[in-house]
Amino acid sequence: MHNPREPHLAALERIIRNVRGTLDFGLRSSTEAEYRGVANAIAETAWIRNLLRELHFPLFSATLVYCDNVSAIYLSVNPMQHQRTKHIENDIHFVRDMATKSQVHVLHVPSRYQYVDIFTKVLPSALFEEFYTSLSVHSSLAQTTREC
Repeated sequence: MHNPREPHLAALERIIRNVRGTLDFGLRSSTEAEYRGVANAIAETAWIRNLLRELHFPLFSATLVYCDNVSAIYLSVNPMQHQRTKHIENDIHFVRDMATKSQVHVLHVPSRYQYVDIFTKVLPSALFEEFYTSLSVHSSLAQTTREC
C-alpha cells in the first residue's frame, strides 16, 4: 500500500476486470455463506464422530458448532423452507438431520467474542483494543535500521 509497484497495479486491474465481468452473477448472501460454513464444519465433525465410533470410542454428547449469524442458526433448526433458501436445500436437510439426532448443536457466538474479526473487519476502537490485548500482541522495540 505504501510503496505500490507495477505488479500491484497489474493485479488490481486484473481484479477489477474479473469483478466487472461477474456483476450479473450476484454475490452469495451472508446467511447462505455462513450456513454453508456450518454445514462444512458439521460434515467434518460427522466424519470424526464416525471414525471415533469405529475405533470403539463413541461420543455420547453433541458436538457444539458456533456461528455468529443468527439467521444461519435459525435455519439449522427451523423446519420451514423459504423461497430464498431453496438452492441450499441439501445442506439444510443435512444440518437439520444432525441437529435432530442431537449429534450437533449450532450455537450463537456474539461478535464480542469473534477475535478473528481483528484481522477481517473494521472494529470500534474499544473492541479493537480488547482483541489486540487479548491476543498478547506487543510492540517490538527492536531497531529496524542499523546505525553506522
